[in-house]
Amino acid sequence: MRLALAEAESAIAEGEVPVGCLIVRQGRIVARAHNLRESLNDPTAHAEILALRAAARSGGSWHLEGATAYVTVEPCCMCAGALVNARVERLVYGAADPKSGACESLFNVPQDRRLNHRLAVRGGVLADEAIALLRRFFEARRG
Repeated sequence: MRLALAEAESAIAEGEVPVGCLIVRQGRIVARAHNLRESLNDPTAHAEILALRAAARSGGSWHLEGATAYVTVEPCCMCAGALVNARVERLVYGAADPKSGACESLFNVPQDRRLNHRLAVRGGVLADEAIALLRRFFEARRG
């Protein structure tokens, strides 16, 4: 998670909302990314989506069974759905997102029994650090 937080720091340096994501498989980091929505002018360029794309490319398959995603902030509906569709085994996230979190806060997409795949979820890991990054970013923007 500390490496995901470092990715979030990189997002701040680029003027992006500080969210970082790492995909780990068999004890090895296979992808890392941070938000790039502003830089790419792309509403889908969330850290999780970019990391999943990179992990699929690196492994030669969109099937990411056995992978763990480490994300600094609770994923939204789009990202939670992508984690399910990629067959990720486990999600570990930092800060809850009461406004758009889709893994425990508003919805529980990763464990919805109606879907064809479910993943284990653990939230709150280094949440204080993730929240501090978000606060720092938004306070600086408000001036």
